[in-house]
Amino acid sequence: MGSSSSLLPVACALLLLSYFIAGNNAAAAAGTSTSSDGLKLNYYSESCPRAEEIIKEQVKSLYEEHGNTAVSWLRALFHDCTVKSCDASLLLETDAAAGLVSEKSSTRSFGMRNFKYIDAIKSALERACPGTVSCADLLALAARDGAAMLGGPADIPMRTGRRDATESHYGEVESYIPNHNESVSAVLDRFGAMGVDAEGVVALLGAHSVGRVHCFNLVARLYPAVDGTIEPAYGTYLRGRCPTAEAKEDTRDVAYARNDRVTPMVLDNMYHKNLLKGRGLLLVDQRLATDPRTAPYVRKMAADNAYFHDVFAAALVKMSENGPLTGDQGEVRKDCRFVNK
Repeated sequence: MGSSSSLLPVACALLLLSYFIAGNNAAAAAGTSTSSDGLKLNYYSESCPRAEEIIKEQVKSLYEEHGNTAVSWLRALFHDCTVKSCDASLLLETDAAAGLVSEKSSTRSFGMRNFKYIDAIKSALERACPGTVSCADLLALAARDGAAMLGGPADIPMRTGRRDATESHYGEVESYIPNHNESVSAVLDRFGAMGVDAEGVVALLGAHSVGRVHCFNLVARLYPAVDGTIEPAYGTYLRGRCPTAEAKEDTRDVAYARNDRVTPMVLDNMYHKNLLKGRGLLLVDQRLATDPRTAPYVRKMAADNAYFHDVFAAALVKMSENGPLTGDQGEVRKDCRFVNK
């Protein structure tokens, strides 16, 4: 009996330690609730409790009516965050009186669309909580929810608290957004500046599994001869989709090819499987399969969709936290298209 009593304090200590370890493991899995730059989970829990739910409802409703909107949110977040900061500067319209030129007018923004639906999401937020939820947070959360609607990772914990820029970065867009024919080194450098490593880059470019590419961005690989890295049968298909080398840089020219012909609107590892078969649509995509810094991740993601989703989720969060404006920086726009008056 005395032996059992003497073991009681030890048992209690071990029990407390087990709770402590379990708690730490859960925290590590979810990530810290607050980042070093002031973003935190559930930032709007008091000021606008339904903010994230409203965005999710809007994204779902828009997806059900216009499926390609979910793809647009992923590309919009990439373009916004890559150019200096995740600050919704991308959404600003040209304002000659203010000397502001929209980033959307850059050649690097060619083919971007569905911005009018951002306004619909913002309007829903403004009705519930006027002047509270930033356009920068809207973009980040819409991309997260859009990825889930496309069959990608669901319920990614994403910190919020970003504020909106009061200026456009139009003059710097081309120096920040990689070209579709860039080298792997250039792409790794650009993403690396945001804290995304090679593994994360291979995952994020997996977003090319959904959507389409205008022929304007493809014909250099097809004419006068098909690029030798393209699978012959795939090259024939692409020439059928893009029958002339004279494709126009015009969104009204609807000639395009799907990034993925098997699951064209699913965010899955078919992208990586296609790369291994010589079916990368853009040159920068296909180069991932042969560069020694990225090829191992291409093979691993092609073999394991769950692994791809896990890395994609982590990389999306990392990208979404690139240099945000927080605290007293910037503003919370009432209309995502214009700086507050």
